[in-house]
Amino acid sequence: MTIFVCGDSTAASYKPEEAPITGWGQVLGEFIPGIRVENRAMGGRSTKSFLSEGRLQRIETEIQPGDLLLIQFTHNDTSDLVWRHTDPWTSFYHNLEIYVDTAILHGAQPVLMTPICRRYWRNGKLLESHGEYPNVIRTLARQRSVPLIDLYEQGIRLIREMGDAESRKLFLYTEPGIYPAYPDGSADDTHTQRAGAAFYARMTAEKLKELGLV
Repeated sequence: MTIFVCGDSTAASYKPEEAPITGWGQVLGEFIPGIRVENRAMGGRSTKSFLSEGRLQRIETEIQPGDLLLIQFTHNDTSDLVWRHTDPWTSFYHNLEIYVDTAILHGAQPVLMTPICRRYWRNGKLLESHGEYPNVIRTLARQRSVPLIDLYEQGIRLIREMGDAESRKLFLYTEPGIYPAYPDGSADDTHTQRAGAAFYARMTAEKLKELGLV
């Protein structure tokens, strides 16, 4: 079995010189030993741009019956940029159907995933992020009887329990002068460093096992 990951920068793999940014797809294999992970997630991609660049089509040439296709987008679908933006209940929904149908066409198992939340703390409260997009993913999973991994719901609950200060350790917070890629430091509430990537990768692996998919 091979697990293919479709997604954006929150799932993507990064070079050592880009540290400490780490996507959950980069470390997923550590939590499901013996299973090959092909992480095709790419920064800046939405359901729309991933398709328009032919990235899903390239996966089509490799995916085999019995493989898994993990599908996780949203961050860039919310963008105002026309080549990324999708509307939640129309183009986003229909694009996700293309990923689901592609996996099924090739005898593979699609798995829909909600996005990781943004770490937006305001006045001591962790705010909701991503609007209607997570609900669209849940609805499609239910309508098409596709397995769902709800990283958003589980993640936001656990991050609320951790609190503002502790949850910074999961995201891309670093002091100046430590990492060459971030000479001025970073206070990024969207992307994760290794601890955050492992947090979500472990969650993903546990759910895959619970669903009987690995």
